[in-house]
Amino acid sequence: MRHANSIRISKKERLFDRTNVVIMLIICFVTLYPIWYTVILSFNDGGDAMKGGIFWFPRVFTLDNYRAVFRNSGIITAYSVTVLRTFIGTVTNVFFTAMVAYAFSKKNLFGRKVYMTLGTITMFFNGGLIPFFLLLKNLNLLDNFLVYIIPTMFNFFNLLIFMAFFREIPDSLEESAKIDGANDFVIFLRIILPLSKPVLATIALFTGVWHWNDYFFGVIYINKTSLQPIQTYLYKIVAEAGSSRMAISSPVGVSKSNITSNSIKYATMVVTTLPIVLVYPFLQKYFVKGVMLGAVKG
Repeated sequence: MRHANSIRISKKERLFDRTNVVIMLIICFVTLYPIWYTVILSFNDGGDAMKGGIFWFPRVFTLDNYRAVFRNSGIITAYSVTVLRTFIGTVTNVFFTAMVAYAFSKKNLFGRKVYMTLGTITMFFNGGLIPFFLLLKNLNLLDNFLVYIIPTMFNFFNLLIFMAFFREIPDSLEESAKIDGANDFVIFLRIILPLSKPVLATIALFTGVWHWNDYFFGVIYINKTSLQPIQTYLYKIVAEAGSSRMAISSPVGVSKSNITSNSIKYATMVVTTLPIVLVYPFLQKYFVKGVMLGAVKG
């Protein structure tokens, strides 16, 4: 029996809904199929894949491509650099940006409008690549692991998101802490940060994904192979600079004719992408709330 108060949906509304569903399915297919195509080719025999005709599932399943990837010492080193860079870069960026944002959220901060104006200008204008390169050179950060950390310790856009969140925290909490003798730094560490998990997770996700995916710093500011991140290594593979070297290092007992430069590329792409994709489900609940808060500027 149909409920008397149920809302009737007109034919135009049904057509609109179905059209939206079809469009979304097309967008999902266009977005996800390249990823699926990369995965199935990474599990397919390299020599067989060169014949073409593989669209949905591996035709000759093999793990030789991944064995070749993980036996390559260059990839393992680049992977270690990326993991270390992502962890340290994310922690330092979130901590220092949050600390500056907490100070900026106070209306009685001396020179606050000047700082905000200068910071806003830097969002739209910068000195360019060459002045930035010369600055890093004078600071002895070229061919130095710290080039991944120090220039990225602060982000003004993330500061705006932090400020919008901090303004929602009642001032009475800070006043109570000050009555108990806590100073501003203790209040920030023990009260503000524990109450800011949604925005902390959101900014950490933004920053972590950027560090993991960035290849530009490794290309421009790093010459040492031992300090290059995995995305720079992948960039060189895609540019066909290191594919022949990787094929030679295929594991014992594996025919080199089964491993091609393209199969190595696909396996490397999966290996470099999978860890950061797995992080999303764990931070999704914080991510949605943090983005909504950041959308409202006070």
